This record gives sequence, C-alpha cells and structure tokens, in this order.
Amino acid sequence: MDPDTALALRRLLATRPVASLATLHHGEPALSMVPFVLPAGDTRLYIHVSALATHTRDLQQHARVALLVMAEPDADTLAQALPRVALQADATVLERDSPEHAAARAAYLLRFPQAAPIFELGDFSLVALQPVAARLVAGFGRAHSLVGAALADWLRG
Repeated sequence: MDPDTALALRRLLATRPVASLATLHHGEPALSMVPFVLPAGDTRLYIHVSALATHTRDLQQHARVALLVMAEPDADTLAQALPRVALQADATVLERDSPEHAAARAAYLLRFPQAAPIFELGDFSLVALQPVAARLVAGFGRAHSLVGAALADWLRG
C-alpha cells in the first residue's frame, strides 16, 4: 500500500467520531454504534460504554469484536467504493483507578469534551480495543490486510 493511501485510511480513525461495533450476542452477530478515540501514537482504540448496553455485556463475555469506520458518503462515490477500515480487536475493560484508565479518559475527553458528565455515571466503563487484524479498503480493487507489526505501525500513524 502506498504511503498516501495508508495515511488517508489512517486519517479516518482520527476524523470519524463514530464506528459500528460488532459483537457476539447469544451466538448471533449484533451491531451497534460507538464513539471512539485512537490516541496519537497508541495502537488501541477506546470506547466508553454503559453496562446497560447489550454490546457491553457481549464484549465482556466474548472479547473478540469487530469495528468498522468508513468515510462519509458523497454523490461521486459508489457506496461499495467508500474508503473504510475494518478491525478485528480484543476488548478489555479498564480498571477505573488505573493509570491506563486516566490516560484513556483524558484522550477520550479531548476528542469528546461533551461526554464529561457521562464519566460521572457509575455504569459506564472505558474499554480498550486492541486490533489484531485490519482490512483497509481505499476503493474498488484497493484492499489491503494488515496484522502484527505492520498493523501496529499503521495504527501509530
């Protein structure tokens, strides 16, 4: 993949605020929407989820999830050719009093300052999503798969 394409697809993770989150729910696929942040230089994405949400219970029972982030549709691009990033990731709920939680909280609030009051609610948790595989699509015939060190390097930007 050429550097410009890699950068354009990585930019989706920096500019698009919401992703589709796929979890396993009673043995069936389930899809929801989550705001997310990927802090600069990090390889993990963070989501802030409620214990009342089905996807939260799902990811606690089955840590492997999928996340899809795609470009904004426009009149000139066929839907099938929209640039997108699909990640398979392992989810870990962060301990509330840990330094990792504090850093993730700061990064999340930097991106979503309006979410500050939600952090005061006791049923919300920060979850780290560590990608293990990525499928990057820049358009028709322009798909790339990443794993291991190549994925980590791409995530760090």
